[in-house]
Amino acid sequence: MDFLIGLGWYIIPFLIVLSILVFVHELGHYLVARYNGVGVDVFSIGFGPEVFGWNDKVGTRWKVSWFPLGGYVKMVGDADAASTPDKAALKKMNEEAKKRSLHHKTVWQRIAVSVAGPAANYLFAILLFSVLFATIGQRYTVPIIQGIQPGSAAEVAGLQMGDYIKAINGNPIARFEDLQLLVQSHPGETLEILLDRQGHILTLSVTPTLSEIKDHFGYSHKVGLLGIQGKEAGYTHRPWWSSWWYATEEVVSLSYQTLKALGNIIIGAKSAEGLGGPLRIAQMSGEIAQSGIVALIWFMALLSVNLGLINLFPVPMLDGGHLLFYIIEAVRGKPLSENAQEWGFRMGFGLIVGLMLLATWNDVMTIFFK
Repeated sequence: MDFLIGLGWYIIPFLIVLSILVFVHELGHYLVARYNGVGVDVFSIGFGPEVFGWNDKVGTRWKVSWFPLGGYVKMVGDADAASTPDKAALKKMNEEAKKRSLHHKTVWQRIAVSVAGPAANYLFAILLFSVLFATIGQRYTVPIIQGIQPGSAAEVAGLQMGDYIKAINGNPIARFEDLQLLVQSHPGETLEILLDRQGHILTLSVTPTLSEIKDHFGYSHKVGLLGIQGKEAGYTHRPWWSSWWYATEEVVSLSYQTLKALGNIIIGAKSAEGLGGPLRIAQMSGEIAQSGIVALIWFMALLSVNLGLINLFPVPMLDGGHLLFYIIEAVRGKPLSENAQEWGFRMGFGLIVGLMLLATWNDVMTIFFK
């Protein structure tokens, strides 16, 4: 019984967070589709058999399904939840039905419908971050040294626990993240660090250790390391009228960091073990939920950014895959052949299944065997 209660503390927050993000994503598709005169047959949270649902005045079936990991909007002319064209149905459509079919709209209207889901996730993340920054404050890591590795460049230079880094080579340091970026980009170069040590202002010279990482293609990447850690959190309150701007910067930064991390995995500079799936997200949702509603909202905003970004990847079956086909159509003046699109969807399906298996394997190894 205690095990089931403990499991519930992980599963319930995960399902709530995921359902909200899926609803936001699919609502983006739905609203832009309806604006462009596209009929929507089904709006589903989850997959599989229906748990409960209802029909609205325009004929859309709104429902919640048994398998909660995702959702979809099935539009007029779609064969399935991935918006694959229903060839047989499209051929039999009369003129009135064609006016409501996504696949009979202009290529630019179809592009707008595809972009709307990821865009909704980005806008939702900006909204959440804006509220957090204006109420709780924008979180950052204070540039105070709280850990020094033995024998590191920092120890050799005389840096100590509790030192507050004020500037490096005349560049002001407001966050520990600023310090990391500056040090990593100057491997093997002597840096002048201005610091505050218990009220005394000191200047020390330190040379970041040159570290080389070789990727799968044989290229070496040089980074600088000091061997220090910072953990103390600080918060900067943003005015309501400008919090959206800082929230947008945060969303752009998170997207860049995610793309950079994925790029490092692809070239072999970083292990794929960090690639997580549903199990790890569920674990993190439960742990973060126990830290309070603020932490859970921040986590939801982070996931919303990742959901929007991943759906823009040019992989058939994802929104980005549809976008790729539509952009090719716009350039060529005609769509790709049905055979090419079918092979594209098959390859996309195989890639997605492979990534899900890898992520789930990583989850199992991380959660149960570490």
